[in-house]
Amino acid sequence: MSDADHTETPAWAHGPYSIKRHGVTITNCDSEPVQTPGCIQSHGALLALRPSDLTILQASENSARWLGKDPEALLGKSAEVVLGEELTEKLKAILANEPIERNPLHAFTVQPAGLEPLDATVHANNGVAILEFEAVGHDIRGNGLDHFTLVKKTVARLQSAGTLKAFCQVAAEEVRRITGLDRVMVYRFHADDSGEVFAEAKRADLPSWYGMRYPAHDIPKPAREIFKRIWIRPVPDVRAPVQEMVPLVNPDTGKPLEMTYCALRGASVMYTEYLQNMGVSAALTLSIVRDGELWGLIACHHYSTAKLPYHMRASAELMAQVVSLQLKSAEERESLEYRVRLDDVHQTLLARAATEGGLATMVEPRPSLLDGIDAGGVAIYHREKWWTAGKTPSEKALDALSQWLRASPHLFSEGRPVYAADALSSIHEPATEYQDVASGLLAVPISREWRSFVFWFRPETVQTVHWGGNPHEIPRVTGPHGPRLTPRASFELWKETVHGRSLPWKTVEIEAALKLRLLVMDLVVSRAEELAALNANLARSNEELDAFAYVASHDLKEPLRGIHKYGHYLLEEAKSGQPLSAQGMARIESLLRLTVRMDGLLEALLHFSRVGRVDSEHHEASLEDVVREAVEMLGARVHESGADIRVPRPLPQIHCDRVRAREVVANLIDNALKYNTSEQKWVEIGYVAPGEAPPFEVRAPFPDAVAGQAIYYVRDNGIGIDPKHYGQVFRMFKRLHARDAYGGGSGAGLTIARKIVEREGGLLWVDSAVGKGSTFFFTLPVERLAEGRPG
Repeated sequence: MSDADHTETPAWAHGPYSIKRHGVTITNCDSEPVQTPGCIQSHGALLALRPSDLTILQASENSARWLGKDPEALLGKSAEVVLGEELTEKLKAILANEPIERNPLHAFTVQPAGLEPLDATVHANNGVAILEFEAVGHDIRGNGLDHFTLVKKTVARLQSAGTLKAFCQVAAEEVRRITGLDRVMVYRFHADDSGEVFAEAKRADLPSWYGMRYPAHDIPKPAREIFKRIWIRPVPDVRAPVQEMVPLVNPDTGKPLEMTYCALRGASVMYTEYLQNMGVSAALTLSIVRDGELWGLIACHHYSTAKLPYHMRASAELMAQVVSLQLKSAEERESLEYRVRLDDVHQTLLARAATEGGLATMVEPRPSLLDGIDAGGVAIYHREKWWTAGKTPSEKALDALSQWLRASPHLFSEGRPVYAADALSSIHEPATEYQDVASGLLAVPISREWRSFVFWFRPETVQTVHWGGNPHEIPRVTGPHGPRLTPRASFELWKETVHGRSLPWKTVEIEAALKLRLLVMDLVVSRAEELAALNANLARSNEELDAFAYVASHDLKEPLRGIHKYGHYLLEEAKSGQPLSAQGMARIESLLRLTVRMDGLLEALLHFSRVGRVDSEHHEASLEDVVREAVEMLGARVHESGADIRVPRPLPQIHCDRVRAREVVANLIDNALKYNTSEQKWVEIGYVAPGEAPPFEVRAPFPDAVAGQAIYYVRDNGIGIDPKHYGQVFRMFKRLHARDAYGGGSGAGLTIARKIVEREGGLLWVDSAVGKGSTFFFTLPVERLAEGRPG
């Protein structure tokens, strides 16, 4: 039973509350306001101060005993009436400069006139400065203990412990050495929140409690939550009366004093009765926290009252922090060999799955997933199919189990998509039918939609649990303040035979399952990406095949029909024996022209088919050099057109396939020259850096897919394109004008340019209007603008 403890409406719900004045009328341990008990323990005094001016807002009713002044003489006064001028200035400096928010620090030693010296600690909470005073005293082993040396030796012993049990045993022994208390136990929480005495150091004449289990309600959830936030909880005399705060609420806020971090915080009646029933007179409790969760406690008991002074508690608190920091390392040392074997098996299975046959190979014999995590059976559900190895429930039961898990996301820890249970039938009733093979379940989803799973199963292992008293007995009594729970009075050995449980899953096994999940998901995603890429290539190939079929049936047949027709006419003339006429000569010229056209179409088609089948070679290149080379390739056409080739600002360095980039630019410039009837023709080549706005009007916004990329353009003042024809201009051999208009041509240039850009992972699109020129934009995602380097 803990001091953060056990509903009829409690007294504190109706106004200011103190455990001294109102007693306990609760029937549920979780409802007691243990963080605001309104009282402190009697071995010290407490003042609540307004931080801005150190005015005393509340004082414990025993202030005269420790500070020499009644609460009435302190309230509304400055803390200087207790501390004096020098220590008051020191307190102001601490409040201004030290990290005291919810972090009690030793401030100084003060000795009120005619009274014993006191250790003063200070911390802040919810806008209140809390000053606690306790007798300096000595620890129960007497004077002269070198706590620094004790802690230093303890750290060395902890680091040399080879197993987790040995580590915890060292922790128990060393805390007992520091505190000198009669019994020190390392109390480990189980998944069901019950606890087990995992290690113990004690006085020789005391009976051992090692291995004893205690039910979850002995240390209820509110207690565990508090121990996640504090490191230490001293109770030097469980029978001492508590001392009420005066007044019960802060006059500035009207709220009770929040005492979570106070060493003097009044102990719960349930907790002190629990300790008394165990014969304990003094207690010191330390937290063991692993990865932000309460792993366990170091519970210290003494069978007479004890002095627990600040300097000894500070050493014990440091010990708890050291144990918490090194606990994970101790667990990893113990499981190192097992962890290495798990990693080795899982890597082997993943390599096989990647190269041979997918996830199904992971349940094939020698090795399989059963050679990794210690389990009786394993099942994988992927692509609507189960693969199993070892002893598992039926496929019907597996389907029901996976559906239950999908519908129960609360079972999975936040941020950790893993479910581990060693008593599955107690949570999932249908599992009772197969608990002989699957009392234990370790499950991880291996798809983002939780459609696929890996399950490991463990069979039932009948266990005998040694409880410290009957765990099912929760006594209730009617006390002076009404009905309430009362702590267990019996802690005699109580044996229970437990069915429907498997051996618990180890931390190393849970972490191995999580790691395997990530690796499997990477494999599945990479396979999906490969399949998507293959499908995309297939789709492109089909489109290109359709285009080829269209070209073969239309564009290539057209000149062939002309050649056939003119050849037939010429043959008829030759048969007639007449000399070749002028019409015949014209037909021969048409034949030659058609063969040239046919050759051009075939050459363009061959070039188009090769684009994408030759690997790209990417290098750093100057885009200005690429443009210059493209213009040189078009030399005669540029000269004949008389066009002005403009580059408004230095072009950047890019990372690209230089030959392909040059071909794209050349095709776009050639297109701009060809479809231009202006008297003063011009073609502009430039770029828009990421985050920049275009330096000219754009009729349509850029596609979302190019956000954050440099965008290149070739712009002209030509005849323009009607937006309804945007899609057609990129079709193979598609011309919007008569075959011989604007210099003729095959109509493949834009198609080839777009294919090159798309093969590089970019986009090519047009922005135009009839009579107002055209701008062709394109991106090359592999490029990267060189920092501050114009081309």
